[in-house]
Amino acid sequence: MSKQRLEAFTDGVIAIILTIMVLDMKVPQGSDLAALRAGLPVFLAYALSFANVGIFWNNHHHMLHVTERINGTVLWANLFLLFWLSLVPFVIRWMDDTHFAPMPTAAYGVVLVLSSIAYVLLERSIIACNGPHSKLARAVGRDLKAKLSLSVYAVAIPLAFVHSWIALALYVVVAMTWFIPDRRIESIV
Repeated sequence: MSKQRLEAFTDGVIAIILTIMVLDMKVPQGSDLAALRAGLPVFLAYALSFANVGIFWNNHHHMLHVTERINGTVLWANLFLLFWLSLVPFVIRWMDDTHFAPMPTAAYGVVLVLSSIAYVLLERSIIACNGPHSKLARAVGRDLKAKLSLSVYAVAIPLAFVHSWIALALYVVVAMTWFIPDRRIESIV
């Protein structure tokens, strides 16, 4: 099977997710800096979420760049990833509406964990389709960075019930680690 339709579909869904996120933001109730400052927490959550969705999209793009073929399992794994990413706008809105209460902040972490798991499943299904010696298999190796990210997310979720800002800080730390360019795939091409 060709991968072009999968790439185009994924790009479209991610564009819609990002659009929904920004359209879901509330306009400030005033025209001064104080009104704008009141919306700062949700703007920062939006920026973090935009970065997270962008990180998944960027890694997805690189992964498909070295993918030679796909099959039905890959298609379903990709849909599973897109499902979890599509919940990001929902949890941002929930966090905003509850002023970053523990449960919505933890739910944000759950969505990030499940998106990460879905990404790993997609990666593994592509490797299974293309073989253990494929470019992708050689590039990702043991994928320590992904495992570490999942671990930090898993720690952050219960910490949201201690204090929401601790969990949010850990979500930021994970995003920041993915801003460091990962040259594994680019170096194998």
